Amino acid sequence: MKFSLYIAKRYAFSKSKSKAINVITTISSVGIVVSAMAMFIVLSVFSGLKAYSLSFVDDLDPDLKVFTPKGKSFVVEDRQILDLEESGYFKGVAKVVEDRLLFSFKDKQAVSMIKGIDSDFVNVTDFDEKVEYGSWLEPDTHDAVVGVGMSHLLSMGLFDTENAFEALALKPGKGTIENPEDAFIKRHLNPTGVYVLGNDDLDNKYVFVDIDNARALLNIPTSEVTNLELAIAEGVSEGKAIQKIKEVLGEEYIVKNKTQLNDGLYRMLNMENLVVYLIFVLVVIMALFTLVGSMIMIILEKQPNIKTLNQIGVPVSDLRKIFLFQGLIICVLGSVIGLVLGGIVVSLQVAFGFISIREGLAYPVAFNWVNIFVVLVSIIVLGLLASLVSSSRVNNSYLKL
Repeated sequence: MKFSLYIAKRYAFSKSKSKAINVITTISSVGIVVSAMAMFIVLSVFSGLKAYSLSFVDDLDPDLKVFTPKGKSFVVEDRQILDLEESGYFKGVAKVVEDRLLFSFKDKQAVSMIKGIDSDFVNVTDFDEKVEYGSWLEPDTHDAVVGVGMSHLLSMGLFDTENAFEALALKPGKGTIENPEDAFIKRHLNPTGVYVLGNDDLDNKYVFVDIDNARALLNIPTSEVTNLELAIAEGVSEGKAIQKIKEVLGEEYIVKNKTQLNDGLYRMLNMENLVVYLIFVLVVIMALFTLVGSMIMIILEKQPNIKTLNQIGVPVSDLRKIFLFQGLIICVLGSVIGLVLGGIVVSLQVAFGFISIREGLAYPVAFNWVNIFVVLVSIIVLGLLASLVSSSRVNNSYLKL
């Protein structure tokens, strides 16, 4: 094996007598370098886009969210909340009441999600830090914090005392309604803050109010909530936290983490990564076709030398390994050089943001060691297969020619 590797290195780093073979070998080597570089850069871009997309939902969603298996709301006793808070498993336990409602301001209307929260919500997420204009709502008031998209849609400013910002919900019940005004439960709200996430959908998604206002609009009793949102304490595993929730509330309740709350988004992003990876695998395979061609030409050129080695006692299997190792050397070196060049490009983009989506927002990329591993393993495995195909030409029939 050492002998085969020694000869393979000699062949890999020495020029052939044929200019055509040198040109084809150079083209195949450059193709591997460019393929590795391009694959790593594109995977890094998609890793950056994935992190960028998930950063928005990370801002919105808690570590854990509890749902009732039946209906929209469920009873939570103060004792249960106290048990969860005193367990040491959670930094915060917030009661939440949320549903879609109609909002109006002047002559404009929009549908959004009302999210009634209690005073412990700021311990569950740092969403109050996303308020760019005005201030976060005060407990037990009619304050409201809206997204910048909702503010623009309704042409609504802050602290407007002349025009009413109203939330409207359909009254429960049966029978005919003579006056349309009587069909709604209305609540006047005072917009005190505007949050900005930089995502159009999320900047329109929520209107934050005190939980009692949401309960009044949705006709939910004061002892009930639609969800519990919890932040896991540092050093506590997710599994233990979920187990504690089920111990306190009951096994029938559904507990979801951030990934499960956004499973559609995660599936979409993972599918995009997979499709892009497969496309670049095809590019690498095309580049390796030239490697196979150049290796076969080298095998034909080196036939007299190979015959001599065989005649002095080198077995055919070792002769075949010479070209197997030569192909692997070209693939490994090409992929390493490509990864180094790709790493430089990605690092420069991370550091200086030469390419921008828009002014002030650099195109997101992420330097990820997993991507390096994926690129290296993919090219080496495909290179091994290509080298096996080309080295298989070294057989008894080849030695008899």
